[in-house]
Amino acid sequence: MIDKAKLSKIKFDKNGLVPVITTCAYTNKPLMLAYANKDALNKTLSSGFAHYFSRSKNKLWKKGETSGNVQKIVSVSLDCDGDTLLYRVRQTGPACHTGTPTCFSEDIAVMEQVPNSSIIQKNIDTIKNRAKSKVEGSYTNYLLDKGVEKICKKVGEEASESIIAAIKGDKKELANELADLTYHMLVLCQSAKIEYSDVLAVLESRDKA
Repeated sequence: MIDKAKLSKIKFDKNGLVPVITTCAYTNKPLMLAYANKDALNKTLSSGFAHYFSRSKNKLWKKGETSGNVQKIVSVSLDCDGDTLLYRVRQTGPACHTGTPTCFSEDIAVMEQVPNSSIIQKNIDTIKNRAKSKVEGSYTNYLLDKGVEKICKKVGEEASESIIAAIKGDKKELANELADLTYHMLVLCQSAKIEYSDVLAVLESRDKA
């Protein structure tokens, strides 16, 4: 659904451009910064795929038109000042032309390491890649080859070990066991041919906060 009233609030600069911050819809991780003019934005909204305006080439371009690393639009948002757009996308392949997942891969300063949910998506991507191309000695390939019954058995084992760690009050062991449980759950999703986003959708539907 497109809110035409909010579209009219976009403040394009003197060159007819507005900056676009693009993030991964699954992790909210920033992927890239680009620009759009009215034509690029209209093309984005009508096609459902991210389009931008290249300032260097002076033309409209679709992300992934040559590489195949397209960006399926999940939502387009406008900031409070009306002068910046946010694209939330389903990214196919790496977002950066250098082959990295994000254009923001050069850390200037790291004050603190804070684990976040992006590691879930990284695990999902690795599991999907193993399913497509086997790697010798890969435990993921071993599980996928054994099939759903073996994977379910491992999920049960890790759930039991998580319960034992929790009852013992061993926080470090519990964190390790829950990590194992999460990994095997992701492998089960791959084996059962469901997306982890399907699980998240159910959790979202149950959120009563």
